[in-house]
Amino acid sequence: MKARLAQGIRGMGGWHWLALYGAILAAWAVLYTLSAPAALREASAIYGGDFWRDFCTLTPDAAGYARMVVMWALMSAAMMAPTALPALATYEDIGHTQAETQFAQLVIGYLAVWLGFSLVAAALQLLLFQGGLLTAFGDSQSQLLSAALLLVAGLYQFSAMKEACLSKCRRPLTFFLQHWEEGSLKNGLRLGLVCLGCCWALMLLAFAGGVMNLAFMGLATVFMVFEKLPDLGRYVTRPLGVALLAGSVLMVLNTL
Repeated sequence: MKARLAQGIRGMGGWHWLALYGAILAAWAVLYTLSAPAALREASAIYGGDFWRDFCTLTPDAAGYARMVVMWALMSAAMMAPTALPALATYEDIGHTQAETQFAQLVIGYLAVWLGFSLVAAALQLLLFQGGLLTAFGDSQSQLLSAALLLVAGLYQFSAMKEACLSKCRRPLTFFLQHWEEGSLKNGLRLGLVCLGCCWALMLLAFAGGVMNLAFMGLATVFMVFEKLPDLGRYVTRPLGVALLAGSVLMVLNTL
């Protein structure tokens, strides 16, 4: 299995892979622009008017919700696509015939799941903003909210569902062979759902770390990538859970 995975990763050089890499880099570039400090957001000479400042500022209306959906979709693409690269390479290695068509369908299915997550996350952000728990830029205004998010994420690291989803992500060859006859699009949807099961709680920590905090996004991406590696992942998940729970306790104590 490891040999096939290594062979698949070595073959990640076709035009469709380059397009995926380019999309990931473009998503990170846009997120970097949106996460610039407030002083730079207001510098119209640099950013060309108020577009970027207004785009990443939440307003309690349909337009504000739509902007947050786009922002969460960019975050999901930038943060989650890298975690799925070994699985995507494995799938392409299995179905080397018509690989480019299959690859595109697989990626579309995968990203469709995270688009659905973005719709929910943006709605949740709007509700928290209207409740005074988040700023217009998505920063937490409540230590209790941050502590609760850390608690949920920490506990989820020890859950059976998390372990079941991670086991599939760490063994993509077995996972795909079980559902091979369902086709690329459905396998992409399955992979996206499994990935969502692994990472939804960590993604929602953006409300504690700052929705447009580039440092948080980068660090979270690294941890989620490591978690899905077959050999290293088992040494990451539970220690990360302990750290998150400790952070939650410290935050609660800090409010007393």
